[in-house]
Amino acid sequence: MAKWTAQHEAPEPLEGPVVATVVGGTIIWFVLFLVQLPFYGWFADRGMLWWVWTPAAGTALGLFGIWYARGREAAIKRHKEQQSAQAVAEPHPEV
Repeated sequence: MAKWTAQHEAPEPLEGPVVATVVGGTIIWFVLFLVQLPFYGWFADRGMLWWVWTPAAGTALGLFGIWYARGREAAIKRHKEQQSAQAVAEPHPEV
């Protein structure tokens, strides 16, 4: 059986507004939690409290995601700045 090889190079990964996307998702989870909170007793009577606590967990994980995404964006920015500073400091030899 022959090994599969790619016919062309893979494209660069798409970089979009990651932090804004995570913040938007976190806000949606929080709004869902707030909307369901007045019906806590109704959910409790039917044994469906997980409907209330799922958006709460989504909000908590979203807050962690915001922290992580902001740190990632800062690290990418620092890396690009270091690369550009090294490119300026090191002249390329002419061939």
